[in-house]
This record gives sequence, structure tokens and C-alpha cells, in this order.
Amino acid sequence: MINESALTSRPITGVMMNYFHVCHTELWYFSHDVEMEHTSDLVHLGRLVHEESYERDTKEILLFDNIRLDRITPDGLIHEVKKSDRAEAAHVWQLKYYLYLLRDQELGDLKGVLEFPTQRRRIVVELAAEDIKITEEKLEHIRRIIAMPQPPKAKKIPFCRQCSYRELCWG
Repeated sequence: MINESALTSRPITGVMMNYFHVCHTELWYFSHDVEMEHTSDLVHLGRLVHEESYERDTKEILLFDNIRLDRITPDGLIHEVKKSDRAEAAHVWQLKYYLYLLRDQELGDLKGVLEFPTQRRRIVVELAAEDIKITEEKLEHIRRIIAMPQPPKAKKIPFCRQCSYRELCWG
């Protein structure tokens, strides 16, 4: 049975959009405040990369009480810093979600940049017209997953090996 009130009451974060593309079980656990990231060395390493990169720029801008942008540069680019491009598609959609949220703020056509400092690589991300409808469909799907009374059945994927939720699914 789906908890209908959870469909609208829980704000969707960028991390949730990212997890949606990687693993629905991870998304469900995270959205129900089961946070295992504090036990993960890889998450800790990712935070260090984020903190040590681009020291001159303002970081961690809070947006709408539930979204943390990594940084915005004076030229108006929204930057998202990642340790690795391993989940590149998930990272792209996380950044597109931020652009989606900001599109009605009369800031003009915003662009984003995914940055992988350890790989010295950057990807420019834009929100195309068709991305708006796709984002709204993804948000509906995320709400349905969050509203489930139990996590979706775990599926073994390559990300499981390094996932901080691994023990909950396979332990």
C-alpha cells in the first residue's frame, strides 16, 4: 500500500534525484532518514574533494530549505562537484533538477557545470525544454518510491560493491 500523504509532503532533494538514477532501494532508505553515509570512506573522500576544490569560491548555498548547491560562480554558473564520473548520468540529472528548480526565479537561462576535480574534467549542463517534462515525470516516480511502505526489492548492480547501504540490502 502506498502512503498518499508521503507523495506530496516530502521535499525532493538533489541527492534523491541522484539516487533515483542509481538505485531505487537506496533512494527509499535515504528518503526515510536511514542514512548510512557516515559509515562510508568513499562518501568521506567525496566530501574532502568537495571541500578542498575551488577554495576561493563560495560553497554550499542553501536553496529552498532542502537543496544545497555546491557553488555558484560570479558568471552565474551553478557548479556541482563530484569525486568521480562513475554515475555521470545521475549527476547530470541532479544538476538538471537544480536548474529546473531555479528556472522560475527570473534569473534567465541558467547553466550548470559538473566538475570532476580529480579527473580535471568538466561537463556543461543545460535544461532543455523537453527536460522539464522528463524531470516532472521523474519527480512523480520518486514520490511513488518514497511513499512505498517498504523499500523496493534490491537489485544487484555494480554500484552495490561500494554503496554505504550495502549491508541493509545484502547483509
